[in-house]
This record gives sequence, C-alpha cells and structure tokens, in this order.
Amino acid sequence: MDFSTFTQIAWNQALYFLKELNQYSLLQRLLVIGIYLLLAKLADLFIDKLLKRLAASTPFATDDKIISILHKPIQGSIILLGLMHALTLPPDLPTPWSTVLPNLIKTLTLILWWGAFIKEIYHLNEINLAELLEKRNIGKDIFYLVRNISLVLVIFAGILWGLLIWDVNLTPLFASAGIAGITVALAAKDTMANFFGGISVFADRAYKVGDYIILDATERGEVMEVGIRSTKIRTRDDVMITIPNSIMANSKIVNESAPQPRFRIRIDVGVAYDSDLRMVEKTLLEVARANTALAEKPEPRVRVRSFGESSINFQLLVWVRDPSMKGLETHNLLKMIHSTFRNKGIEIPFPQRDIHIKGKKTSSVTETQSPPVD
Repeated sequence: MDFSTFTQIAWNQALYFLKELNQYSLLQRLLVIGIYLLLAKLADLFIDKLLKRLAASTPFATDDKIISILHKPIQGSIILLGLMHALTLPPDLPTPWSTVLPNLIKTLTLILWWGAFIKEIYHLNEINLAELLEKRNIGKDIFYLVRNISLVLVIFAGILWGLLIWDVNLTPLFASAGIAGITVALAAKDTMANFFGGISVFADRAYKVGDYIILDATERGEVMEVGIRSTKIRTRDDVMITIPNSIMANSKIVNESAPQPRFRIRIDVGVAYDSDLRMVEKTLLEVARANTALAEKPEPRVRVRSFGESSINFQLLVWVRDPSMKGLETHNLLKMIHSTFRNKGIEIPFPQRDIHIKGKKTSSVTETQSPPVD
C-alpha cells in the first residue's frame, strides 16, 4: 500500500467519524462548552480583580488564604459543569459513553474539591489557628489531633463518594470492614485502650509538654512528649519514663505547673522559745528577698505554725518561677537561713531531755540528742 492510498483511507475514516459525530449535535455541544469557558474566565477575573483586592484590604490573612485555595476549584467546576451540560443535550450518547463520560466528569469534580479540602486542612497550621485555639485554652496537641482525624474522615468520605459515583456496591465492602474491625479490635485492644486514653488526655488537658507532674504521688518529672499511645516523662534523675495513656487516663495527676507556672515551696524552721518572734519573722523575709532567683510576685510570707516540744515552728512560704527550681532553691534557702540565724544569734534548737537519777545522792544529768542525720 503506497502513501497516497493510506492517506485516502485515513481521510475517508475521518469524514465518516465527523459524520457520525454530527448526528449528536457536535457544534451545539461545543457552543455550550465555549459559553461555560467564557463564564469560567469571567469568574476568574471576578475573583482575581475584586475578591482578592477586598481580602487584601482586611487585617486578616485567613480570607486571602481561603480565596487563594478556592480560586482554581471554582473555575474548574464551571468548566466541568459545561462539559456535563454538553453531554446532556439530545440525542443521548451511545453506550457506554453515556455513562462513562458523565461519571468521569463527576469524578474530576470530586477530585478537584477533595484536593482543595485536604489542602485547606493542611493549611490550618500555616494561618496560626493553633495559636488562636491555645489562647482559648485549647492546646496545639488537641488541635493537631482534630486536624488529623478530620483529614482521615475527608479522605475516607472522598473514596466512598467516588465509589458511589461509579455505582460500586458497598455492602460487601462494609461487611468486610466490619469483620476486619472486630478482628483488629480484639487483637489490639491494649493499643485501642491507649489510643482512647490519649484522646481523653487531650480532651481533659490535665497537662501539656513542659509541665511538671506527679503521678499517683510517686513519679515526678517534666512532661517531654504527649503522644496518641503514651506520655513520656523525664524525672529529676534524667530518667525517661514512658507511660501508656490508658494508665495516665486512670491515674491521679498533680500538675505543679498549672494553672500558673510558678510553684510554692515551704521551708520549715524551728527557733528557741526565748527567741524574739518578730525578729525571726523579719529575718526570714530578708533571707527570702535576698534570693533573686525567687519570684517577686506573690511576695514571700512567714507563718508561725505550732509550738513544738523543743521549738517554736515557723514556715517560710516562697514562690519559685518554675517547679524545676524547687530542689535547688530549697537547698539555697536552708543554707542562707542557717548562716543568717548564726550571725544574728537566733538559736535553732535540737531535742533535749532531762534525766533525773534517784539514789543516795540525787543528781541531775542533761542528755543532749544530736539531730538526726540526713
């Protein structure tokens, strides 16, 4: 077959194809598509020239981001709507194109808006919504959890919608998913318990990263990480403890960093009964104010707590800026109090007992007990 013959055959086939298409009002359909293309361009100009300028004039950045994300989906939807309109014109297309082409256009529209929603969910972090929620006592951790769950739901809903467009029978799928879900739940019940425990921890906001907590009056440390499955705490011995969230959700938690980050420490001091109590109180306050590592507000306080067997018991109440400073500042204050009391002649007594021995010669012996050794 020479080239001229091949060209003639190809031309004849093209004419036949155009003749077949002509019976489906091809020019009319193209005209409808052209009108929708013009509408899409007008929508593009309206968004670009008017809405974006109005959004730029506002003090908020959120509206600019939303318009930027929805710009292309709106324009693309108008074009796809034009294609759908053109396909619905009489006469109907032959099988299977009468079904395949509309479903394909619906799927493209779904993907267009589906991608826009997913992009918007990812974009929530960039518009500082997490900081806004934290100002309303909703932390970043719970915000990120809700965002990720929303992302999973959007993806799952998009897949189901796509299957419904193509008339896929979902009954066997849901039945299989139910059986698989029961199997997974039984096999991973501890993991699921930790997962729902993590959700309850996020919802209750009993603590957050950076807080110092005491767990069931035993473990004390700084919260290093709050995950879906477990919480990590670093103790004062620099030991990392990983605790499943199912345990955290059912434990008594004392948060030393809430509601304020400062933490009050109590220093118990005993003085002799013949001491000048006003001078003791004044001296303790001077020691507290001389320690620049303590918080200025609230101011330190001194209270007389009890009359002991060998001393009058005072308590110095001061606040440190962070619970992590509790041990160090207690150490510093005890040293400063001991040194200042010794310089001012204030006696810190130790327990004493008088022992009387009866006999031919009565004598009185005073036994001195040394204070217990730390």
